[in-house]
Amino acid sequence: MSHKTPAPDELPSADFFDFESLLSVQEQRKLQEVREFLASEVAPYASDWWDKAEFPSHLLPKLGGLRLSAPTHRGYSNLFAGLVIAEMTRVDTSIATFFMVHHDLFVESLYEFGSQDQQDRYLDDATNLRTTGAFALTEPEHGSDVAGGLQTTARRVPGGTPDDGGDHWVLNGAKRWIGNGTFCDHMLVWALDEAELDAGRKVVRGFIVDGNLPGITRTKIENKIALRTVQNANITFKDVRISEADRFAGINSFNDTNYLLRGSRLMVAWQAVGQQLAAFDVARQYALERLQFGRPLAKFQLVQQQLVDMLGNAVASMGMMARIAQLQEDAYVDAKGERHGGASMAQVALAKSYCSARMRETVAMGRSILGGNGIVTDYRMAKIFADAEAIYTYEGSFEINSLIVGRNVTGVSAIV
Repeated sequence: MSHKTPAPDELPSADFFDFESLLSVQEQRKLQEVREFLASEVAPYASDWWDKAEFPSHLLPKLGGLRLSAPTHRGYSNLFAGLVIAEMTRVDTSIATFFMVHHDLFVESLYEFGSQDQQDRYLDDATNLRTTGAFALTEPEHGSDVAGGLQTTARRVPGGTPDDGGDHWVLNGAKRWIGNGTFCDHMLVWALDEAELDAGRKVVRGFIVDGNLPGITRTKIENKIALRTVQNANITFKDVRISEADRFAGINSFNDTNYLLRGSRLMVAWQAVGQQLAAFDVARQYALERLQFGRPLAKFQLVQQQLVDMLGNAVASMGMMARIAQLQEDAYVDAKGERHGGASMAQVALAKSYCSARMRETVAMGRSILGGNGIVTDYRMAKIFADAEAIYTYEGSFEINSLIVGRNVTGVSAIV
């Protein structure tokens, strides 16, 4: 008996509750433009980039041409910004991660904490991807506890002469797991102020650091089993001189770091949504096309149950993220420059932990449906399955985010 596989457009979307309809008409059109770009420029090549652990630098001008850097600063809604990251992840998690690190951390830091001079010098090139940025926070011995364990230091050398850099800082320390770190033009580096440290105070500074300055060593982290296209680096700083003009004027404490991390953590939760959409897409298509015992896998009840569970996880995660996007729309800055409203760190932490847990279940079911073919990248699912492990861990591991929520709902910290 012949079997005709339904075309994808003949079946319901993985966006089963149609959250996309909440976007404006303009945003829906822009999202479709993003989809078409990803389908032609990324989807056919993503597995090959991943297998070779190579970053497609040639893609940067085309990505810049989408004009999507920091979407909310361009007038788009928070829901649109999240769905863009989900759609990118749906096609390739590594490209979405690059985009997120550059735009939601580096570019966003210029918008939020850069002086007018810094914005004038760096923002246009960065938003149009003529230059690339990174976010250098985590260290070899400090990941989840970096807020209290930061060891990289910066010592201010006031005055000075043009020969020794004028008014400048001297940076020493090391960073690890820095996305885009091997090739970025600039990085936002977090360090403790040495003078304040000597006085018994921990004051955090942020610096715009040219990645090619003398004293900087960048080494690619090899042998990863996830996000292989992303170029993560170990970076060391040995007496690196940074002009006072490149110290972020608006960064004075780790609370400023938390503001940026709250935004990027939300985008990683959207990545968890995108991973589930990808897993469902691939698993459903495979189940419709793969014949076993003389009929498509999709005709077996256990396979249908797994597909329904995958869809339920994806829809539940999208629902939570859509609500978070609504909360973000309520955020505002008062006349004193203080922020109010929006999603709290605990709400963001719950979204990250919940969505990443559902994602892990979803991709595991998807890999199971593909059987042996689920462990080779030829069928995409192996790559989806592996990349999910990075999402489960970075921007606050599942456990740390759970404990942030636990602290909020009990009033008692189980971390420190």
